[in-house]
Amino acid sequence: MNQPSALGLNESRPKTNVRLTISANNLMDLDVFSVSDPICIIYEKTSGRKATTTDSITLPTWRDRQWTERGRTEIVWNDLNPQFKTTFLLPYFFEETQLLRFELYDVDSKIVGTDLTAHDFLGRFECVLAQIVSYSTFRAHLGGQEQIGCQVKPKDKNSKNGTITIRAEEDEKNEKIQFDVCGEGLDRKDFFGKSDPYLNFKRRFDDGSSHMIHQTEVKPKTLNPRWATVQINTQALCGKNPDRPIIIECYDHEKFKKQNDIIGVSQISLGQLLSEAGKTGATLQIPLINEKKKAKKSKYKNAGILKFWNAKIVIEPTFLDFISGGTQLDFAVAVDFTASNGNPAQSSSLHYMASGYPNQYEIALRAVLSICQHYNSSKTFEAYGFGAKLPGQHGVSAVFPLDLRAHNPSVVGINGVMSAYRHALQSVTLYGPTNFSPIIEQVAKKAQRMINSTARYQILLIITDGIISDMYATINTVISASGLPLSIIIVGVGNEDFERMHELDSDDALLQQDSRIAQRDIVQFVTMRDFLNRSTGGYLDTDTVMENLAREVLYEVPAQLTGYMKQRGFGPRSADDPWQRDSPPDDYDPMMDHVHYNNTATAPPLYPQV
Repeated sequence: MNQPSALGLNESRPKTNVRLTISANNLMDLDVFSVSDPICIIYEKTSGRKATTTDSITLPTWRDRQWTERGRTEIVWNDLNPQFKTTFLLPYFFEETQLLRFELYDVDSKIVGTDLTAHDFLGRFECVLAQIVSYSTFRAHLGGQEQIGCQVKPKDKNSKNGTITIRAEEDEKNEKIQFDVCGEGLDRKDFFGKSDPYLNFKRRFDDGSSHMIHQTEVKPKTLNPRWATVQINTQALCGKNPDRPIIIECYDHEKFKKQNDIIGVSQISLGQLLSEAGKTGATLQIPLINEKKKAKKSKYKNAGILKFWNAKIVIEPTFLDFISGGTQLDFAVAVDFTASNGNPAQSSSLHYMASGYPNQYEIALRAVLSICQHYNSSKTFEAYGFGAKLPGQHGVSAVFPLDLRAHNPSVVGINGVMSAYRHALQSVTLYGPTNFSPIIEQVAKKAQRMINSTARYQILLIITDGIISDMYATINTVISASGLPLSIIIVGVGNEDFERMHELDSDDALLQQDSRIAQRDIVQFVTMRDFLNRSTGGYLDTDTVMENLAREVLYEVPAQLTGYMKQRGFGPRSADDPWQRDSPPDDYDPMMDHVHYNNTATAPPLYPQV
């Protein structure tokens, strides 16, 4: 996936976005009946740094060692020389030392979670981003478990782990070439007279090498395929150079062979596509050539024809395009008041208030709110609590306003949230269970009101210490809400085992339950303990913790927002468009929206699928 820049404390600083393209060669073969199935994962250091120099490479020494995943490629099956189609968009700051780590694994299943110990390690390499952008093509040997690898030098021999090649180019806008393509009269490759064709689009570099950029779907049992509309980033495809050759390979997919059969190859350029297939009603035809067959047959013509039409340049709006166009972020927080947090009066409690020392809930609240407050002109937040008994009530409140003194959950500013949190902590009785579906449903009903414009986008932060009690109902609620303008951030505090929480954070595959599948990934989950690094003397460096935590929990929000807008067909408004507010009416009571349901039964869809 193409990673957006992290939404963090320094988002307003001038920066350049660079797009990384990755390939590898001569990887170790760790499979028995085939060859390795590699995947590459990129990490970045997210804490303080100080540069030092080693014999082979300049590297930072880090005070608080914390690696944060910035993305992963697709899995390339049965290939020791993979060319990963997934590219990575990273912000490049001249004034920062940005340390990256590239790790390759041979995967043993189609789903690769956060625990990589189940997969075979192929090698790693570390370098600073500045080194990559200083070379047009950066190559390095991969190191083993204990080594980080080293930069390739002219006299170096190949390492047993293989090499990695990284190319970096400046990328300012997500500009794509879009076109329709079909094949006619392709060669027969299968025993029964058909083929299962697909297309590879490759970029050719100045040194003569090529790299896979895009692959279409396979069209089974046809010699006249029509593939789905193609969109390819023009920077990745040809460096936005309209004359650079683009290699197109047509293959027949083979299920039971190690290698697919080549049907034919052709070349085209971006300029040719736009000029000859970009006019209304125009079609560009190019032949596919199989060089081996051509050399054997004197009257050889081609291996089929490719036809292109509807070619055009499309620019996908960025997160900042929507923000500058007036989209505002509505923010809601939900605090866990279940008894598993411990008695707030005791120092062992996660809710314990030490004089002048924030607890983990306060750190998480301040870290995220300090960023989000800048994206809403009203500076108001909706603040909730859950899992407690309120004063004068016998039953447990699944959702309640954090400021118990007000019927409306809205509070003003960070201080308003913190004041409401402290007041609730002194007033409620911690109880349980840890049910997420009521609060997600509550906020999703508000997001439902935002679906007809780009004016607002909802974010929900849930801070909890425990395992979800109503996981089945929660998954159904998230799936129902996945088509809404909503992102859900979950921060786990304390030392609980949060492994099941990663089911909701569906980075590898869309969330699914029974026959229902989410429309998109809207959940990000992180654990607070990963950021609680102690500084010299054993004191908690809360500023560093909040900065790193905010960067991590908000990292996926820009892509989730733009993904939603694209799904709905929305574009950003220009600065001179009239502001259209779609706020709830004055008599709207968000507390009346809540509907309980039995979490042991199948939860029905709560919102229309938009």
